[in-house]
Amino acid sequence: MRDGFIKVASATPKVKVCDVTANVREIVKLMADAEYNGAKIIVFPELCITGYTCQDMFLQYPLLEKAMDGLDEIIEASTGIDALVFVGLPIEVDGKLYNVAAAVYGGSLLAFIPKNNIPNYSEFYEVRHFYPGFADPVYINYKGFDVPIGQNVIFTVPSVTGLQIACEICEDLWVADTPSTRHAMNGANVIVNLSAGNEIIGKSEYRRMLVQATSARLVCGYIYTDAGEGESTQDLVFPGHNIIAENGSVLNESECFTNGVIYAELDIERLRSDRRRMNTFKVNDPSVIEDDNNYAKIVCNIQMTDTELTRSFAKNPFVPADDAERNKRCNHILNIQSFGLKKRIEHIGCKNAVIGLSGGLDSTLALLVTVKAFGLAGYSREGIIAVTMPCFGTTDRTYNNALVLAKTLGVTLKEICIEAAVKQHFEDIGHDINTLDITYENSQARERTQVLMDIANATGGIVIGTGDMSELALGWATYNGDHMSMYGVNCGVPKTLVRYLVKYYADTCDNEELKKALIDVIDTPVSPELLPPKDGEISQKTENLVGPYNLHDFFLYYMLRYGFSPKKIYRMACKSYKMDYSSDIILKWEKEFYKRFFSQQFKRSCLPDGPKVGSIALSPRGDLRMPSDACRTAWFKELEDIK
Repeated sequence: MRDGFIKVASATPKVKVCDVTANVREIVKLMADAEYNGAKIIVFPELCITGYTCQDMFLQYPLLEKAMDGLDEIIEASTGIDALVFVGLPIEVDGKLYNVAAAVYGGSLLAFIPKNNIPNYSEFYEVRHFYPGFADPVYINYKGFDVPIGQNVIFTVPSVTGLQIACEICEDLWVADTPSTRHAMNGANVIVNLSAGNEIIGKSEYRRMLVQATSARLVCGYIYTDAGEGESTQDLVFPGHNIIAENGSVLNESECFTNGVIYAELDIERLRSDRRRMNTFKVNDPSVIEDDNNYAKIVCNIQMTDTELTRSFAKNPFVPADDAERNKRCNHILNIQSFGLKKRIEHIGCKNAVIGLSGGLDSTLALLVTVKAFGLAGYSREGIIAVTMPCFGTTDRTYNNALVLAKTLGVTLKEICIEAAVKQHFEDIGHDINTLDITYENSQARERTQVLMDIANATGGIVIGTGDMSELALGWATYNGDHMSMYGVNCGVPKTLVRYLVKYYADTCDNEELKKALIDVIDTPVSPELLPPKDGEISQKTENLVGPYNLHDFFLYYMLRYGFSPKKIYRMACKSYKMDYSSDIILKWEKEFYKRFFSQQFKRSCLPDGPKVGSIALSPRGDLRMPSDACRTAWFKELEDIK
């Protein structure tokens, strides 16, 4: 359970209808197997001790009494099992029969949670046997102990900070006002559902969507366990369709008609982070919680263990892995960028835009976005002035690509060699041209920005910024150089996504010459080209200096999106990139990320306007309100402690 991860299990036993002895034997076996495999929350189906399809046998004393005996066996078998177990059975209370989940831990019965919504439509006839459950818990005597029974029960686990577990049963999920909504509003962030849902055409897809959407709406983990093979097939067939979801993402799902156990690790820190960020998600707020909602809070002392991670973390969290989804995302992002720019140029009455076109990835994307924005506005592409400004580090490859892009896109091209101007500047400030230091590099960047700004003034245009979000995170921009523009179309796009956006444009354009140039831009090493080339090739490769952008984007995403600790991000990165980088290399570049992120905030504090396109952004007017002199001490200390 280190780093907020807790392993959970959804277990469907093969039952025999009305054969409690056989069912308990199977439940105990799966319970032990799940605990052996590290599960700390284990959920079985609705009424699994007896079978869901007992029909009028639920009214027979022999079955009800045997069900309680079966529960006793499960409780006894749970002694030494370090997991909170939910198992379904019928119980009689005050002359009424209830469909309940029994919560069991370490040889003790903790609570009964009754089903609230009793279906009596289509194939369901539960009202014939069961009484609707009540919300506020009351205490009943069980084997000489007072045990709460009621829907409003939350289990807390001190060993996992913030973990709170609640329960609902089958139909409770399918109604408009679910018990889980009330549970979440009272702090529960993991919901378990003991279910017995039969299968008909289309139901599995709807069930999956419902579980997924509920976990997203309630910002929770959701463990749905379905009845399966062994239930009566007199009129219905049960698929054993188990689903484990977390805030809108399905972590694991069983194939229909396959009994057994599925596992996943829920990330409680991630859920807490999402709820913390959403000020509209109100927990324990008197304005949304009824005064008569009384909850029993039960402590479950599950032991702290080092949860082995089986869940995966996307290497490129900003980039969908599925081709179709990625193409859809790229098209959407290009629309966000271009419509943002369209609004700006229309608002200020500007029909000219100036872009520094280097032939690199970022300036290429900015040009493509500007072309699209001008098309949306009905403006001539001739109003787009692409300026190529060769200097000491420019290579033939990027220079020629810039020329081809301008030509094939039909924009106005200006070529202004800035070597003489930069040399004059070196002479003015007394800088030795043979000293290839930061002054040598940044003087070129600032000269280029000055040229762009002055051309914009001369043509009544605006300068389009080309820098991307990853560069802003690392401060990899020359202050008052490429750092500055009048509208930064790429400011919400991370470097790992820029490449795919350009590739999508290449794949969907109808011009083979343009496509060829775009593909070559994608294949060109990322470089500011501020140092002289070697044998005509780029000598200054950005990722050799600041580290791999895929790692930096990974760090950036999980730091800002969820507020994860550096240690947790390191652990996740080691799992995701184990085939690409050693743990030492990952640690080296993570330290570099935090060092640069904290030291370079002053550059982000004065960013030009630009559109947010994803779940995080670095705008000082939006997602990141960060002091420029914030200390990195707490974050860096965690990394220093990693052995």
